[in-house]
Amino acid sequence: MERTVSARLVFKTTPNTKVAMAIAAARNPGYSSFEENLSITVGGAQVPVSEVPDHHGGRLHYMEFAEPSEVVVDYSATVAGKAQPEEAELADRIRYVRPSRYAESDRLLPTAYAEFDGASGGELLHAVRNWVNGELRYISGSSRGTDGAVETLLSRRGVCRDFAHLAIALLRSKDIPARLAAVYAPGLSPMDFHAVAEAYVEGGWHVIDPTGLAPRESMLRITAGRDSADTAFLSTVGGSLSLSQMQVTAVVNGSLPVEDPARLVALG
Repeated sequence: MERTVSARLVFKTTPNTKVAMAIAAARNPGYSSFEENLSITVGGAQVPVSEVPDHHGGRLHYMEFAEPSEVVVDYSATVAGKAQPEEAELADRIRYVRPSRYAESDRLLPTAYAEFDGASGGELLHAVRNWVNGELRYISGSSRGTDGAVETLLSRRGVCRDFAHLAIALLRSKDIPARLAAVYAPGLSPMDFHAVAEAYVEGGWHVIDPTGLAPRESMLRITAGRDSADTAFLSTVGGSLSLSQMQVTAVVNGSLPVEDPARLVALG
């Protein structure tokens, strides 16, 4: 499978702003080819940028702007093949079963045991995916950046990150290591960066998308972490910025895979 993805961002910074950006596809082993291009300019001039390794093959691109600047970012990549399945290190299996900022699994423990008592492995993944999909309504712009899984469950609505946070929290409540993955998702409509959940069951990491908005087989990892606090596509570590333009594309060469929500799929 060959996937072609792109992202264009335009944002304005205040003086002395430091920016961390996560929009590049993860460079994990196994792909048969991986070609990419990144251009970051201010007034047509290239901006110095540092590439910083992140979790699970992800990469952060770090920039500093002493003066107020209008920054134009263009990224594109063509990736063929599938990444090798990632081994689950013990540290990850510990880290991703703990509660986190947006996935408050400790507070959802009674809900998880009431709804999924007796389920395990792939059966549990499918049950959680279907339950979250059925309980929540996908409404663009319906959630706040501070909302976690508990708030999402109470409001019964959200966007992809909210669906993923709730699934992650429920799985962790059942002692299943689970994390959030930011991805490019061919077939997604409207097109955007997408958030899904990954869980460690039956000896490997498997992806579930409670929104059901795109086939998992064609998704391309950007990065992964405890929740969206670890996976934001654009953030400041000093100063501030305002995003004025964002365009994302993701397509496959040929037909999109047929999605079977019950099948275990590794993110590649």
